[in-house]
Amino acid sequence: MAADGWTAESMPDQSGRTVVVTGANSGLGYEATRAFAERGAHVIMACRSLDRARTARDEIRAAVPGASLTVRELDLADLASIRSFAERVETEAAGIHGLCNNAGVMAVPRSETADGFETQFGVNHLGHVALTAGLLDALRRTPGETRVVTQSSGVHERGEIDFADLQGEAEYDKWAAYAQSKLANVLFAYELDRRLRAARASVTSVACHPGYAATNLQRRGPEREGSRLRLWLIRASNALFAQSPRRGALPLLYAATASDVDGGEYVGPGGFLNMRGAPETQDSSDRSYDRETARRLWTVSEDLTRVEFDLPEPS
Repeated sequence: MAADGWTAESMPDQSGRTVVVTGANSGLGYEATRAFAERGAHVIMACRSLDRARTARDEIRAAVPGASLTVRELDLADLASIRSFAERVETEAAGIHGLCNNAGVMAVPRSETADGFETQFGVNHLGHVALTAGLLDALRRTPGETRVVTQSSGVHERGEIDFADLQGEAEYDKWAAYAQSKLANVLFAYELDRRLRAARASVTSVACHPGYAATNLQRRGPEREGSRLRLWLIRASNALFAQSPRRGALPLLYAATASDVDGGEYVGPGGFLNMRGAPETQDSSDRSYDRETARRLWTVSEDLTRVEFDLPEPS
């Protein structure tokens, strides 16, 4: 369903609500954090770099007087950091109304997380799986409907889950690994919602994608490779075709707050080639609706991250 003309100003009042946003110091996470703060939410900015997060917090407070923001360290490439973050938030927050699994890396040369996972699969998917598990009790205890929103990408449509080589050890292609991690995001979001429904929980799970938005995400791969040509091409493409990060954050904001969004849905921009425009609910790829793949990925993800969701398997 289209949300014609929907903007951040269309968000319902968020006063009294607490939202966790990963990667809140830049790009889509920064813009989402600012928009939540503008509508009265308290935002827990979950960021790997405390220095960058504090700079972003101060910038938002200067633009949004009275913005309620808390900076907390979270490294999605380190399960110990994720556990520490979740335990601290569980202790400090009276309730959590929304979790925005937004942070990620894109098309980087192969490397590994602190726990030995391929970085894109580890950060984009496994890190957010572990974080969601760590905060799920708090989400379930919070009165009213609460939501988990997981940021994917249109690139998920090119993704396949290679269970024989999830970590790209036998063969690694940076774009294939990115597409796999983004497909995993959607599969996880849908399976989580099915299990929450089976548990009759008041938490819903939604997936979204930003379309084509100009952020720092596109630059990190070429910067790590030292490719000046690719950096130039990305800057030119962003200038010509991309929408702003503020517009790119709208699907996440819509998925997190709109009353007509249901669990298990997929939200993205409804304009040209689904790359820009007002947010709407859409269909994701055929592979993303494969329940057997989703169940298998769920089990593998729990085993790798050593977390348990304590949710029934849907019939």
